[in-house]
Amino acid sequence: MTDSLEMRALIVDSAGAPLRLVSLQRPVPEAGQVLVRIKASGVNPLDGKIRAGQAAHACQPLPAIVGMDLAGVIEAVGEGISGWQPGDEVYAMATGIGGAQGSLAEYAAVDARLLARKPDNLSMRVAAGLPLVLITAWEGLVDRARVRAGQKVLIHGGAGGVGHAAVQIARAFGAEVYATGSAKHQAIIEGFGATFIDYRQTSVEEYMEQYTAGEGFDIVYDTVGGDTLDASFKAARVYHGHVLSCLGWGQHSLAPLSFRGATYSGVFTLLPLLTGVGREHHGKILREAARLIEAGQLKPLMDPRAFTLETAESAHELLASGAAQGRLVIEI
Repeated sequence: MTDSLEMRALIVDSAGAPLRLVSLQRPVPEAGQVLVRIKASGVNPLDGKIRAGQAAHACQPLPAIVGMDLAGVIEAVGEGISGWQPGDEVYAMATGIGGAQGSLAEYAAVDARLLARKPDNLSMRVAAGLPLVLITAWEGLVDRARVRAGQKVLIHGGAGGVGHAAVQIARAFGAEVYATGSAKHQAIIEGFGATFIDYRQTSVEEYMEQYTAGEGFDIVYDTVGGDTLDASFKAARVYHGHVLSCLGWGQHSLAPLSFRGATYSGVFTLLPLLTGVGREHHGKILREAARLIEAGQLKPLMDPRAFTLETAESAHELLASGAAQGRLVIEI
């Protein structure tokens, strides 16, 4: 940087455009905000959808700096801030939605309510890959379904971003966990302590009979969407089952769920960023998740490849290709 009040950032000018490295004025924190010096920025599928102009629900007009997840160090605090001071290490899903500047930049001014202290046993790189998936998994399992010991929980997509977090959160709360995936993900899913189900080789009826004597699962979390949500309705336990989905956006028949007397909850993690309501709860979730991480009960699945602002385009291409082997992060 040539000017101490400037910063480097990556901008997407229009739908489908490449990431463009620019120098911009460093933001100044307003009342209720802190200025974070970003050390790492997580890469999420929604970032790619925003870049492609296919994420109207995110309300992020282009041109924009993309990126929602971050880890970094507080540089300065705005008026009315208590409990935070310069030098504090934090992580959060706090940017890149609803017109807010994204995290592919050296600095961001963010709402302090969204922040949590970075887990002591994680690097900035690893911490930056977690906020969105942790919050999404937690809002479903803990907030909506009240997961607890003794329950049988089925996670669809157990090796994915939200899925691998959900498996570990459910286990930390004492549940008996099962997770679907393809054969290549069996070792990953079993490594997190879940019983692996090959969804390509086993029907819903077959694995329900094998693992629940046909009664169904107490909680079913769909992190895949589409036909998987329809399968989830069939897998819920009669009367007491609760189906969750963070991708329940299509057209679905509720008949299988209704005939089982079960319930459904949608999870839309972006709401606090879009409405301003519930932001304190996001910070609380990340604080609770940090305790599990520091206790060794939640271990992130990270892709080993490293990326910087200069090579961030490669990270986005890798995610879009489906070849990522865990969470992708861009170090800044």
